[in-house]
Order: sequence, then structure tokens, then C-alpha cells
Amino acid sequence: MQNNPQAAVYITRDSIMKLLSDEEVARVSTAETRIRFVPGEHYVDLLHLEQGVRVATLTKEMSTANLIPRRSVGDDTWRKILSELVAASVARQASPA
Repeated sequence: MQNNPQAAVYITRDSIMKLLSDEEVARVSTAETRIRFVPGEHYVDLLHLEQGVRVATLTKEMSTANLIPRRSVGDDTWRKILSELVAASVARQASPA
């Protein structure tokens, strides 16, 4: 299973969600919640972790069902998320094609 890149993505998604406090999970996990992103705002798309931190380019309202907006988590949690994304990227690059 370790040679399966898709499995690695699921593990990373799970490990990222485990970094969030209960309060942070409540702010980002409700599927019906929508938030208005403004240009330059950072977020992570849990369905596309391979893209790393994304930056909103337009003012747009989006569902937060699979997104972790930077503003929804504390500084320490955001640093941990960035570390997970870097580790996952390194692992993908090191795995044989």
C-alpha cells in the first residue's frame, strides 16, 4: 500500500485533519458552510493536497466541505499543515513512478 500514491494522499488528508483542534474542525468541516474568499487568501483543498497551499484569485463564495481556509486555523496548526504538505510532496517525489 505504501507504493500507492493515492493511498499516501488519503493518509496525508487524515493526518492533516488530526492536526486541527475540535474548535478548528468545527469551523472547517460543515459541508453546508460557505465562505467568501478574497483575492490573495490562502487555503488547502483536501481533495487536491498535491497542489499544496492554494491562493484565491477572485472574490468567490465556496463551500468549505473540503477546504481548510488559513483564517480558520491557528498559526501553530497552519505551520503543522504546511509541514505535512512538504513531507507528502517529498514522499511523492521520492517514490518510483
